[in-house]
Amino acid sequence: MKIQTHQFKQQTSRYFLGESLLQLGNHVDKNRSVLVIDENVERRHGHKLHDWKKIVVAAGEEVKNMQTVEQIIDGLIGFEADRKTTLVGIGGGMMTDVAGFAASIYMRGIPFGFVPTTLLAQVDASIGGKNGVSHGKQKNLLGTITQPEFILFDYTLPLTMPDEEWHNGFAEIIKYACIMDAALFDYLEQHKEKALARDVEVLQYLVEKSVDAKTKVVLEDEFETGPRRWLNFGHTLGHAVEKLEHIAHGKAVAIGMVAAARFSEQLMGFPKEQTLRLIKLIMDYQLPVAFTSDKDAVYDIFKLDKKREKNDIHFVLLETIGKATTKAVPITELRTMMEQL
Repeated sequence: MKIQTHQFKQQTSRYFLGESLLQLGNHVDKNRSVLVIDENVERRHGHKLHDWKKIVVAAGEEVKNMQTVEQIIDGLIGFEADRKTTLVGIGGGMMTDVAGFAASIYMRGIPFGFVPTTLLAQVDASIGGKNGVSHGKQKNLLGTITQPEFILFDYTLPLTMPDEEWHNGFAEIIKYACIMDAALFDYLEQHKEKALARDVEVLQYLVEKSVDAKTKVVLEDEFETGPRRWLNFGHTLGHAVEKLEHIAHGKAVAIGMVAAARFSEQLMGFPKEQTLRLIKLIMDYQLPVAFTSDKDAVYDIFKLDKKREKNDIHFVLLETIGKATTKAVPITELRTMMEQL
């Protein structure tokens, strides 16, 4: 196990890389903690945590809402949780977002930690302190930026995921490669067979590279005023597609990254051959690339995007693979470019 300690503005976070879920009690007091876990993770791994206080909630992105937050808060009240109780979210990205948000608002904030169980949650959702829920058609409209006290990375947990969910996690790793790490892009190309076959050494490398990449950006810009916006590469259009098509986050981000690369060709002179290289990599990891959503509906969602300021959206574009930039793009111009996708 590797331990990393990161000092954010508001919280020191410890990362336990390569630790086992069975060792959770070494890092948090079982008697002063409440677990929140989704029904799928409870079914697979609940026996490892049979003597902990638990709140079990439904699984799925469609329950990433205030009703689930209220269920967690009711559970905390039922366990008579106080301001020194630690809430531990165990599950995928939906779970870490909702658990972190509930902890941030219960009694004006209690300590919390995460055990991400999916590849997507290990490489992205659990890191950086963004917690929240969706509201209506707007993904993550309500939320906070509050850092977890700890994140425990058990590399064996994602190995039990269904194939589709496994592929879903690679979208965010590809994103890090696009925005800040050309060598990681090369690695993904060269090791795709082992990665898809769930080779644990490759998984460990990819998770640790992703954790380092995201943490570096968040430490520099915790509250998203500059470089942290790069982490939204593929997400502006991707979030809209995700809400409209009800598809997995990684699939939607993959579609969004291809669209953003095409916009980058027009706005930044991003080489077309690099767009084609990105498309091939996304397809190699069995993720979609074609944008087929209703463009008017996507435009309506853009108008309420959190990255909008007046008539512009701070859109993340690529100068080259491994180097991102943010550009204020008029929403009307985005609509025109969407018509050409």
